[in-house]
Amino acid sequence: MAERESQAARLPGERVLSFASLGSGSKGNATLVSDGETQVLVDCGFGLRETEKRLARYGLHPRQLAAVLVTHEHGDHISGVGALARRHGLPVYLTAGTLLSRRLGEVAQHRLIVPQVRFAIAGLEIDPITVPHDAREPVQFRFHARQRTLGVLTDLGHPSEHVIARFQRCDALLLECNHDPRMLVDGPYPPRLKRRVGGNWGHLANAQARTLLTRIGLDRLQRIVCSHLSEHNNRPELAREALVPLLDGDESRLVVSAQDRGFDWQVIA
Repeated sequence: MAERESQAARLPGERVLSFASLGSGSKGNATLVSDGETQVLVDCGFGLRETEKRLARYGLHPRQLAAVLVTHEHGDHISGVGALARRHGLPVYLTAGTLLSRRLGEVAQHRLIVPQVRFAIAGLEIDPITVPHDAREPVQFRFHARQRTLGVLTDLGHPSEHVIARFQRCDALLLECNHDPRMLVDGPYPPRLKRRVGGNWGHLANAQARTLLTRIGLDRLQRIVCSHLSEHNNRPELAREALVPLLDGDESRLVVSAQDRGFDWQVIA
């Protein structure tokens, strides 16, 4: 059984735009994006050994990655980036604000990116897009390859007009569904952290994710993945309940990511 699962998770052989997750949540985040030839990792919130172990589930060695892209400096997104880059000689792409946070450690190959200015890594074209989040210079990413578009959109406090405009017409979307407001209010977090998570510069609630999807439109979206669910303030069924009514009965378009295993490759046809 384990061998069959390992084989099923491996990189799709076709030359298509696809994405998978090593894990998603407050204990660590990392997302794989591939165009069939080039693989990049978006964020790395796991330790070096754990990251190597999780990559091996997909039949990947870290040296097969072309780069690590960083969204912002919070520990659940960046804690493993420096060690991974140093150990395996990987370039790290990040904003100047994220670099100046000094959370990355010493990395020989860093590449500064500018929000709203497209850059390329081999066949992947990438738009770094500013989002409202309580970090130095946070961005999320929109990937273009094989005439398809993937949006990676997590860690934002509210669906700003800028975000809505920049993430329209995606073929697939990795979208934050961090919390249910009632669970957040009733949950174990101290008051200050509750205000931060539920504020305009914190994290996206399920209903806000639904609003964002309604605004950007769903006609073109082949796949929607709910990500970054809080283990204390959300449940997968609540995220699904918020979004399923938008899907005209086609629940196969919706996937919920998990902290321990993320999700397997999603192919954008």
